[in-house]
Amino acid sequence: MITSAEEFVELRTSEDPDIYSRAVLESAPEEVWLAVITKYPDMKRAVVHNKTIPISILRLLMADPNPRVRSAVAEKRKLSHDMFEKLAMDPDLSVRGRIVWNRKTPLSILRELANDEDPDIAEGARERIKEIEQG
Repeated sequence: MITSAEEFVELRTSEDPDIYSRAVLESAPEEVWLAVITKYPDMKRAVVHNKTIPISILRLLMADPNPRVRSAVAEKRKLSHDMFEKLAMDPDLSVRGRIVWNRKTPLSILRELANDEDPDIAEGARERIKEIEQG
């Protein structure tokens, strides 16, 4: 278990693959994730990539001003329906694009994105709908 923000940063910046992988695979208390986000804002995307990250932290980061952070959140498969909905309406194309290609995006949201103002997003959503309907 990761016990401090500093430990997470040390793990994440390690060049040793075994140590680095701990930053991706090990859990941490919510307070540790909040400390990382506060003290080391450049590590927000790294926090999102942790496999055990709680939904509460993803909810916080999906509202981040940085679209790269929101895009990272949009890739997560464990999002709730309301999180998929909110990210599908994100003003940034990269965020909506990640939602289109997230394998867990509900069909109802893909149908909404099939009418997106951006033609690439709309086309991607239509492709995903076809994939899902054809099984």
